[in-house]
Parts: sequence; structure tokens; C-alpha cells
Amino acid sequence: MSLLEKFLDLPFEEVIGDRFGRYSKYIIQDRALPDARDGLKPVQRRILYAMYKEGNTADKPFRKSAKTVGNVIGNYHPHGDSSVYDAMVRMSQEWKLRNVLIEMHGNNGSIDGDPQAAMRYTEARLSKIAAELLRDIDKDTVFFIPNFDDSDEEPTVLPSRFPNLLVNGSTGISAGYATEIPPHHLGEVIDAVIMLMEHPEATVDELMTVMKGPDFPTGGIIQGIEGIKQAYETGKGKIVIRSKTSFEVMKGGREQIIVSEIPYEVNKANLVRKIDELRVDRKVEGIAEVRDETDRTGLRIVIDLKKDADAGGVLAYLFKNTDLQISYNFNMVAIANKQPKLMNLMHLLNAYIEHQKQVVKKRTQFDLAKAEDRLHVVAGLIRAMSILDEVISTIRASKDKGDAKQNLVKSFDFTDRQAEAIVTLQLYRLTNTDVTQLEKEARELEKTIHKLEAILASEQKLLSVIKNELEEIKATYADKRRSEIQAEIEEIKINLEVMVPSEDVIVTVTRDGYIKRTSIRSYSASSNDEVGKKEEDVLLEQLESNTTETLLLFTNKGNYLYLPVHELPDIKWKDMGQHIANIIPIDKAERILKAYSIKDFNLPDTYLLFCSKQGMVKRSLLSEYKVQRYSKPMVATKLKEDDEVLSVHLISGEKEIILITHQALALRYSVDEISIVGQKAAGVKGINLKDEDYVVACLVIDVPSQMKELELLTHRQGVKKVLLQQIEITSRAKRGVKLIKELKSNPHRVVEVKEHHHDREK
Repeated sequence: MSLLEKFLDLPFEEVIGDRFGRYSKYIIQDRALPDARDGLKPVQRRILYAMYKEGNTADKPFRKSAKTVGNVIGNYHPHGDSSVYDAMVRMSQEWKLRNVLIEMHGNNGSIDGDPQAAMRYTEARLSKIAAELLRDIDKDTVFFIPNFDDSDEEPTVLPSRFPNLLVNGSTGISAGYATEIPPHHLGEVIDAVIMLMEHPEATVDELMTVMKGPDFPTGGIIQGIEGIKQAYETGKGKIVIRSKTSFEVMKGGREQIIVSEIPYEVNKANLVRKIDELRVDRKVEGIAEVRDETDRTGLRIVIDLKKDADAGGVLAYLFKNTDLQISYNFNMVAIANKQPKLMNLMHLLNAYIEHQKQVVKKRTQFDLAKAEDRLHVVAGLIRAMSILDEVISTIRASKDKGDAKQNLVKSFDFTDRQAEAIVTLQLYRLTNTDVTQLEKEARELEKTIHKLEAILASEQKLLSVIKNELEEIKATYADKRRSEIQAEIEEIKINLEVMVPSEDVIVTVTRDGYIKRTSIRSYSASSNDEVGKKEEDVLLEQLESNTTETLLLFTNKGNYLYLPVHELPDIKWKDMGQHIANIIPIDKAERILKAYSIKDFNLPDTYLLFCSKQGMVKRSLLSEYKVQRYSKPMVATKLKEDDEVLSVHLISGEKEIILITHQALALRYSVDEISIVGQKAAGVKGINLKDEDYVVACLVIDVPSQMKELELLTHRQGVKKVLLQQIEITSRAKRGVKLIKELKSNPHRVVEVKEHHHDREK
């Protein structure tokens, strides 16, 4: 074994934990999250600084992007060139940043998600506003650290003369942390900073009077002031961003939907493709054509509608089902004091204000030292002018420059700094005019020093300097707000007719669970033929319906299936339907008892009445059974383990119920005796059953009822007719009246009950 090799016996978990911990710390602090002070990630900061140092600024010509990428990789950021170039391109994309930091010539991508041209083809330079991030960086305003190979130095943060983090936002994912900070309006953020400096106790509500909310570069409509307020108070909040749309009427009365602004970070090409797919798949009715007419004048998506299409309904559907409207979640995480932190608006603004205090204080100290040094030199030059002949004689008598400096210091008490300035003074400056200028400069320097000392001595004056500089930036760079803010998130209500073409159909359901819808055309052409089904199967329901209606199927297990009619398989009358288990999975032992086609779930005074074998009854509003998700059976009524639903009735108005048991007992009472309960609730006792007795029929009759008679069929093939009048109206949960005389041996037991109209005149 080589002497250089060294093996450590360490637990695997410890090694992996240590390495991942280091990696996590690196990507959190030095890659994915922005600094709360200048709003930049390290790669962005390095790109801007490298361009500034190379003189690639807004007042100079553009330079090849590859040159900048090379400088950044070689001097500050030893990573892949694509990661640096991608970051550089993003800072130039006006649909990503509210105020772009890099100007780029050439293809820098598009809002359609097109890739940028290679860096050898594009040219770039810093934007004018980016210069404000870097201004005064040479005045010891920020800390510098050695670069990766100790060959140069790089700043840990930029002076950032405007609050870049809030203005341009940030997005990033690291280990255990993610950040999503939206862009804001430059003028509004500056106003909020100034308000907080003037009133440190200002509340979020007060700040929101000047800083309304995000302002996305792509515009759009922001809905939900409560979400904005929550985000500003906690760092997390949710808003909705909606496209800006309008309606235009074409020739012939047809309408167009015009989309002029789309939500932030939505890919326009994918959005147009999705809308067109909905048209092709006929998920939404009424769209004739979708076109992208975007050009240099601005974004424009045109949705041509068919004649008589519901423009508002189509738009509502598109808001709900495409990225024409999206949710945006604030997650304002940034690096503060070298640690990742979820920050509210106060934290972010105060971090920026504290940073600016430090920057302006250090800049003032730098300028003060420079002014004092210059004043010292000027004072020496003025004094030298007053004894010019002696000074010249001394210099002429000296051996060299160094000797001359020493002689001046020794003979006239000049300092080394003053002596250096005197010996390097050019002859043409030895005029009366120059003396006057030096005296004038000395007076100006004294004023400057006094002003700078006052700033350092007073917190208020320091804040005043910051305020004035911010207002200057606002006046120079602020433009109009692009995003409109609406207080409430509008609830999207989709008209079913927009999604589904209205068509009258026949719906059939068989006892064995085969279901289909058939067009009136197919039904009419086959009206003399029997419906397609298995030989031993029986047609349970044949309903006249419409594709805009909803089918409710009720089972013996107390469940119900919710099926929009347009989603039923469209099958010819002669062909067998599709088994319900292929549409919604149900238990093998579950049987369909009843089906209703519902047009309006909100009909007043409309109920579903359930009767069970063990004599339980339940009444619920029909509206309780409307749902949004229907991928599985849902509870229609709660049952005991050994009970099952006997019948389901859709009722409205005044009704009576008759329960008839196996032992030929009948109970009749008003439906109003049954209290209204919720969808998932259990029923109440409808009849008081004897041991081993159970309900065989549940009949619902109108009030006032037509004269009816009941026909009881028994297990001994006996038939007995009973006039309705013979069953007295009583109240719920009683034993009921006996309809068939009880025999001592083999008494008749009811197995089926039939209703018959009875006309007394016959």
C-alpha cells in the first residue's frame, strides 16, 4: 500500500450526511437563493461585476456574449458556460425581468420558449439601470473577497442603489428551500422604502397604499388583495394572475376573443397549442380557430368563435382549464445575514435600508478621506506659492527628487504628501491664476468636508441622502404600472352548454348494469327494434335526456353514481351498452335500482326519498347530490351493515308515502313527517317492524291522490286488491295496518306490490 494512501473507517451515514450537508450549504448560500440586500444570486452578481470591470457598460458599444461568459468563468465562477450564459440571457429578457439588467443584441429567446442563439452570435452590455446597482463600488462601499483561485477579488454584494430584489423578483430551488418573489413596480417599491425610512413603525396596510402589489413584466390582471397582504405580512400568500382579454365583433356578427396580455412565466406557444387542442378534441364548443398574431407591436392571441357561440362562457372555460389564468404563490425566501430566511415585506425593506445605510456611510467616509487628503495637498501648494522663490531654490539645490522632498520637509515643515505634490507640480501652474483657483478649490473642499462630516454625524441626514438618490432613480427609470390589481378573486362559473353541444338523446340502463346514450336519429331509425342487450338482461330505465343533463344512478348499497350524460358512451340503439364498471368502478354485488336524468339540481322544493329494506326512510334536497368530482361511487344514504336500499324516489310538492311489509302490514303518512337531512346522513325509522319482517314496497302518491288501488302478490301466488282508502293516514314509525288476514298455517306473505288506477265510474 502506498504511503500516500489513507483509509478511514467511518459509518456510511456519517460520511453521506457530512457531504450532503456541505453541498446543501453551498447551493443554499452560493447558488440558488438571492441576497436580501441586492436581490442577486452569486452567478448574477459575478456577471454584472465582470461586465462592469471590463467596461462593458451602457455608454459603450456591445460586446460578444462569449467574451463576458469567458471572463466570468475564468475569473469568478468556475462552472459550466451554459449556466453562466443562461443566467446572463435571463437578465436580458424583458418578459422575465421588470427592469432588465443586461441589453442584448441578437436572439435572446422568446416568450414562446424558443432557445437563445449561441453566445458566439449574441452581443451584450449592461443596461443603464444596472449601472445603479454597481455605482460607487470602487469607493470601498462593499466587502470584497478573494476569487476561487486568489488571483482577483470579487464583491460579496453590490451597492444596489435601488431595491432590486423586489423590483425584479427572484425564483430558485435549493436543498430544502425554494424562493418565489414576484417583480414589482420600481416607483412603488421606492415609495415604500422612503415611507418606511420616514415612519419605521408603518404597517403593511400603510405600505400597501403606495406599494399596491406585484407588477409583472407581462402585465395581466392580478386578483386577490388579501393574498398580497398575507404575503407581505408572512412571506407566503396566493394570488391569481389572469390574462387581459377583450371581445371584438367581426363581420357577420361572429365574435373574437382577443388576448393582449398573458400571466407571468406562461409559455405563449404552449398556451395557444392547448387552446387549439381543446377545440380539436371538442372539450369546449364554440371555438372556430385559434391564431397567434403577436408581432413587434405587442402580444395578440385571437380566438375566433362560431356564430351564436357564448363568448363569455368560452372565455370562462379557458380561464379554468388553460394557463390563461394561473395561481401564483409567494414564497419570499432570501439570504439574510448569511442564512436563508422566509421574509415578509418589512424584513425585505429593512434589509435593503440597512444595506444602503452601510453603503452610503462607507462611501461618505471614502469621499471624506479623499477630500481631506486633497485639501491637505492644496494647502501645501498654496503655502508653496507664497514662498515660491525659496521653494524653487531648495529644489534646485537638491540632488534628485527624493532629496528635494526631504529638503522641503526639513526646511519648510511640509508633509511628505505635500512635498510630493510640490515636486511634481508642472511649471505652467506657477501663475497667479492658478493660486486663485487653488484657493477657490480649498474653499469648495472645506464645504464638501463639512457636508460629509454632517452626514456621518446625523442618521437623519444619512437617510435624507438615501431618499434623494432613490427619488432621483425613480424619476429617471420608473415607467407606468403594467399589471392591473383587482381586490377579489373572481369565481369562475362554467356553463355546461359551452363545453357540450346540446343534443337530445335516449339513455338506457339495464338491470345487469349496461348503460349507453343513443341519438334520437338512431333511436328513430330502430324504433321497432328492441334495445340492444343480453338475452337474459332486462331494461331497467329508458330516459329521454339531453347531453347537458346529468344522470344519477342509485344502487342497493346506498351509493350513487354521478354521470354527465355527454360522458356516457354514444352507442347505437341496436348495440349493447357499456358496463357501468368500465366507467365508474363499483362492487360486484352492487345493483342499480333507479336512474334519474337531472337538468337542474337547484329546483326548489325537490327532494330524493330513500326507503330501505329494514324500514328506514330518508329525505334530502336534490341539490346536495351535485358534485364536481365523480370518479367513484359516492354515499347517497348511510345504511346499517345488513340493510340495503329498496327504492329511490325523486319528489316535489305535497306527497304521501306508503310502506308495505313482507307480513302484509301497511303504514301511510305524509312525506313531511320525514325530516330533511344531508347527503351522507342516515335515515330515520319509517315503520316499526316485527321480528323477521321487512319492507317489500315503498310507494309515493300525490296529495290529493287519484283514487288508486294496490295489488298485493303473495308467495302462494295469491293476489289481493286493496283500495287506497282502506289504508288510514297516520304518522311515521308506527306498526301499520294488516292488509291480509293472518292464517295459522302457511300464512300469505307479500312479495310484490303493484299500483293500479281505479275509476269508480266503471
